Amino acid sequence: MTFNDLQIINPILKAIELANYDTPTPVQTETIPLILEGKDILASAQTGTGKTAAFAIPILQKLYQTKDQQALRKIKALILTPTRELANQISENFTRYSRFLNLKNTAVYGGVHQRKQESILYKGIDVLIATPGRLLDLMNQNIIHLNQVEYLVIDEADMMFDMGFIKDVNKIIESVPKNRQTLLFSATISKEIEYLAKDILLSPIRIDIAPEVITLDVITQSLYIITKKQKTALLIELIKTENIASVLVFMRTKHSCNKVVQELEKAEIKAEAIHSNKSQAHRERALLNFKKGRLTVLVATDIAARGLDIKALDVVVNYDLPETPETYIHRIGRTGRAGLSGRALSFCSYEEKSLLRTIEKHIDQKLTMVDHPFSNEALTAKFIEKPKQKKVSQPRSNKPISSKPNNDKSSNKPKRYAASDKSPYKPKSNNAYSNTATSNKKSKSTWQKSTNNKPSFNQKTYNKPNHNQTNYETKNNAR
Repeated sequence: MTFNDLQIINPILKAIELANYDTPTPVQTETIPLILEGKDILASAQTGTGKTAAFAIPILQKLYQTKDQQALRKIKALILTPTRELANQISENFTRYSRFLNLKNTAVYGGVHQRKQESILYKGIDVLIATPGRLLDLMNQNIIHLNQVEYLVIDEADMMFDMGFIKDVNKIIESVPKNRQTLLFSATISKEIEYLAKDILLSPIRIDIAPEVITLDVITQSLYIITKKQKTALLIELIKTENIASVLVFMRTKHSCNKVVQELEKAEIKAEAIHSNKSQAHRERALLNFKKGRLTVLVATDIAARGLDIKALDVVVNYDLPETPETYIHRIGRTGRAGLSGRALSFCSYEEKSLLRTIEKHIDQKLTMVDHPFSNEALTAKFIEKPKQKKVSQPRSNKPISSKPNNDKSSNKPKRYAASDKSPYKPKSNNAYSNTATSNKKSKSTWQKSTNNKPSFNQKTYNKPNHNQTNYETKNNAR
């Protein structure tokens, strides 16, 4: 199938051709005709499958066909996205596809001064791409009004939940007219996404595109068992010995990003960090330098796991394993794009063993364990699963029960009572004191200590004085 078969208008086909798009991806083939028909969509598609074009192309076409060229520009389409990088990338794609349509778009997000964004908004736009926080801020200032929106897109909905934006998203949705077309895209469809879809979508069509493991076929995945303290040394060693030109390193925390960048710079490796504490200008500059080859290493938190479109990225390194296997897929999906092969290296300490097992179970394959200069045999042995041994059940012995009485009086085994025994008392262990009366006539007491040197409690331990005796009798006896 070609883009011509999707009933796309000529101005967009020209722009697609200039963008070197040959054939539509599966998500584009499934989604574009349905959006052109006006259907609400709930689509599960991972990043890198071309889903931005899947909703951008049909929205632009419908806006172009219904636009009043003499009227002032008002926001007709709203695309919500969780991060600044994604907002910029989506805006670039809209600009690329609308080259011959005379439709304008802009992206608004936090981390930068809003004055420049205000000036663009006052001039009028057709499509707004926004992160929830900045959009709500501009709405509260009466700079943005959404009462004319006809198309609402929520991109990376699962990431919206993960980053805690869903409350802001719900507030924004309340300000959008109910008579609209809504498209919801998410890498994974969780129960929370399904509940959201029921509230905001009208008779949606569910589309599931490309299971997440398909892109793993073109990515070589390697596992490095290493201690926490040696991870940075291993990263430096691999970059230098293998002459890696571009490395995207994913960390768990912002502090770790900064610390690793300092260590890389000490080793004379050009590196920069991008995370939420960095200004937007710094993040854009670092990303641009990385794309142009001025940096060897870009160190990032998971805020950059989606939306980074880096061509011919050599290696992705999971310095810290992610908490969820879906995030692992998004991370390594930065490499192996556009039909190219890629490499994903995962550093795993013993504390991350459970995370590793979860990832391997999710992708249904074992990561290839690699020997390296910092290998530790004792640590590596803990990751090697030993085959489980089946327990062999031993047959019960069929020895006959002897009917001969046991005349061994020296036996210390306690007496056992049959089920028919009506006695309410049952013996306890043969301890120092026994509270069970026995039939032995030689038994001295109901409570008797087992030691022969100690008397029983019902025996006299001393002689009571005889008050009838006189003192002189006692003295005579003493003589």
